[in-house]
Amino acid sequence: MSPTAAFLADRGVVRVEGEDAPGFLQGLLTNDVLALAAGEARYAALLTPQGKILFDFLVLRAPGAPAAFLLDCPKALAADLARRLAIYKLRAKVAILDESAALGVVADWGDAADLAAGAMVYADPRAAALGRRAILPRDAAEAIGEAGLAAYEAGRIAAGAPKGGVDFAYGDAFPHDVDMDLLNGVDFKKGCYVGQEVVSRMKHRGEARRRVVKVRLSGAAPEPGAPVTDGALAVGALGGAAGDRALALVRVDRVAAALAAGRPLTTAGVVLTLDDPPAAS
Repeated sequence: MSPTAAFLADRGVVRVEGEDAPGFLQGLLTNDVLALAAGEARYAALLTPQGKILFDFLVLRAPGAPAAFLLDCPKALAADLARRLAIYKLRAKVAILDESAALGVVADWGDAADLAAGAMVYADPRAAALGRRAILPRDAAEAIGEAGLAAYEAGRIAAGAPKGGVDFAYGDAFPHDVDMDLLNGVDFKKGCYVGQEVVSRMKHRGEARRRVVKVRLSGAAPEPGAPVTDGALAVGALGGAAGDRALALVRVDRVAAALAAGRPLTTAGVVLTLDDPPAAS
């Protein structure tokens, strides 16, 4: 039987807890954390004041601890995320801890039977097809193993869920660029947060110039970052791939012009076709 769970070695965990933690995060992140029930997670990001993504993560309200939140984030960035959050702490009664050495993250798209007892299990809020995640002691997470990782990555790409550092560069993309508005990662009614004005303006004016799109490749996938071109004109960059399926971050207007003229898009000599035209807003 094929594995239906995988240890995500590249994920870490940052804990934010204390009596001011809900309001503290609410004023910083793109999504509404005050409305989270215990054991529920939402996709969110911490942005620059100019609206670009510094970190994206899943925010879990810890079961049994209403003033504690766990951020399921890229492990390589966990310490930087904790430091960045601490900049905003001021007099807020919160503690911010990088717990990546002690806690691990597992993806599960089966019946969760393989998860250790006591794991904090939550639905992946980006898309139902992504199943569940779990935070548990890192040694227990490592014991689940990475045999199912390729299947998880194929499912992630099929769901159109971009991965920071692979499908887009941190500090270089707006939430709309990487489809956070389509993956339940932005609450447009929650009020102010860092970068909110820029994100709201893009929403209301339909100004998303770039989008991550699902593509099908006619040959072997080049490395992530390979240019996507319309003839000699660069229109974007390839992201991660699984078999003949991949994600690509592309310019909406340039792709539309190529499709309208019937010109093929290529990456490193491989022809690619889009599953759907990219949305402008």
